[in-house]
Amino acid sequence: MACSSGGHLLQFVQLRDWWSEYQRFWVTFDKPDARSILADETVYWGHHPTTRSLWNLIRNAFLAVKLLWRERPDVIVSSGAAIAVPFFYVGKLFGAKTIFIEGISRVGSPTLSGRMVRPVTDEFYVQWPQQLEYFRGSKLLGRLI
Repeated sequence: MACSSGGHLLQFVQLRDWWSEYQRFWVTFDKPDARSILADETVYWGHHPTTRSLWNLIRNAFLAVKLLWRERPDVIVSSGAAIAVPFFYVGKLFGAKTIFIEGISRVGSPTLSGRMVRPVTDEFYVQWPQQLEYFRGSKLLGRLI
């Protein structure tokens, strides 16, 4: 489970009934909300800020190689934001299935993270019907929050 802290993490909390039955680990940012929400989970801290930061993209790519080599997940799930990009691309190299959930806040345009990971995403879900037009082959999940 790779996601930014804040709203992206909150969306994943809404899926607890689904992910709680699986073995998992998290990659997010070392922020108070993430520490609180994931207190009983296995968590690795990514590098932030990621918004258009090439340096942190590179650092998170090295983190992805290290963690995914060690953990060998079957599936990587993300709701964004930029932390998803290196984990999806490295994950595909290691043979992982990738699932992306487009954020709820972007109704009128696609997110940059969604556009970047779409080429390597096995399953792509959106939360608004309007988002279906931006991502061919995506599925309507409905609102999580």
